[in-house]
Amino acid sequence: MQMDELPETAEFLTFVRTVEARSISRAARELGVPRPTVGRRLARLEEKLGVRLLRRTTRTMVLTDAGEALYQRARGVIAAVREAEQSVRRSDDAVRGTLRVSAPPMNLVHFGAMISDFIGRYPDVRLELDLTTRHVDLAAGSYDVAIRAAAQLPPGLIARNLMRSRLVAVASPEYLARMGTPRRVTEIAKHACLVGFAQGEHPSTHWPLVRGGQVRVEALMASNDLGVLHTAALGGRGVALLPLPLVYDDVAAGKLAAVLPERLGGETQLAVVYPEREFVAPAVRAFVDAVVTWAKAAPELTRKMPACEEHAKKAGAKTRR
Repeated sequence: MQMDELPETAEFLTFVRTVEARSISRAARELGVPRPTVGRRLARLEEKLGVRLLRRTTRTMVLTDAGEALYQRARGVIAAVREAEQSVRRSDDAVRGTLRVSAPPMNLVHFGAMISDFIGRYPDVRLELDLTTRHVDLAAGSYDVAIRAAAQLPPGLIARNLMRSRLVAVASPEYLARMGTPRRVTEIAKHACLVGFAQGEHPSTHWPLVRGGQVRVEALMASNDLGVLHTAALGGRGVALLPLPLVYDDVAAGKLAAVLPERLGGETQLAVVYPEREFVAPAVRAFVDAVVTWAKAAPELTRKMPACEEHAKKAGAKTRR
């Protein structure tokens, strides 16, 4: 019997999942149950406790004060129950059970091949892969592993680094010819910027500087999909701050040019992370090892950054002539 099948924990687990998913429909998909089941569990929990936990409308869902207090306690309880469940089930090092993984949309052919190889190698693992830029709370126990692209990672997580990469601001030569090439960081505020989402939650309002600090930007468009920002930059819609591996070929071919490459940008890392716990399930260890092995060989992640940066600088210099 899985944890979400236990009457004592199903309602609390459903409540935690609903809060984190910010949607009853999404929580139902993650739990693998019909949407009405989620609604009934939430209603039963509120009836048992005698308080309203969530205020729901057709478009929004907001925690009440009681709901916030319960969520802070319940997510820790759920994590503890899951860890206890895993520990008593461990009779050997067999790789089995449900493995919930959160990862950003990768858009990499070799990533899909790695996932296919993993489920083929471990047929007793039920893999649930959620592709989202939203930073899920691993401490709450809803997910076992996450792949994250971030400059910094929160405490309490074990991280295996997959790649470090420069972030570079790029725009098409056509856009720069039309709008002018910024020569100072402060001039970026006058340009149409194509921005991502900070922590996967809200549109970014600032971009990092190479030597530290930030500069405020005005977003023409915000998206949590780097591919969309990349396409918009290629289409001459504005300036985008993107990882070098993503724009490598376009910069080398002159389809994109670097904007203030020595001043604007920073570093990000791609890492596979999981909670720091006494017991790490064999399926978690196996998946982490598979991801690390994939990253070492993936051509999209192993290109030499200095060479790509040189292309970027040259392309940027051409637009200033």
